[in-house]
Amino acid sequence: MFVILDTNHYREFLHESEAGHRLRQRLIDTAADAFITVVTVQEVTQGWTAEINRRTAGQEQVHAYRQFQNAIHDFADVTILPFDDEAADEFQQLRGLRLMVGTMDLKIAGIARSHAALLLTRNLVDFSKVPGLLVENWLD
Repeated sequence: MFVILDTNHYREFLHESEAGHRLRQRLIDTAADAFITVVTVQEVTQGWTAEINRRTAGQEQVHAYRQFQNAIHDFADVTILPFDDEAADEFQQLRGLRLMVGTMDLKIAGIARSHAALLLTRNLVDFSKVPGLLVENWLD
């Protein structure tokens, strides 16, 4: 099984939470090959960059920089799927449908559709609007 973890599933996957444990166990039980997208990398790094920028320079930024560095380190342990020509084509098709889904989510959907992958996300409201996208929530 080929699955893509949306940003919310990826964050839980990394944490030692009950939801994170359940997700990791289900991935093992289903023998799923789990990936993330370069869009998730963008969202995570933008989040930590924004957090760093909200803090006063100096000591207040130490924790945020440490977490940012940890996030970069974590990316080395997972395969990151690109936003390539096929994904861009899927994205353009989806955008033309005017689905009222955010740009980043449409890019993730485009990557998932280009790989015929199951997308794991908590955001079923938006992603379920995307035709031909296999989507499930394994956290709740």
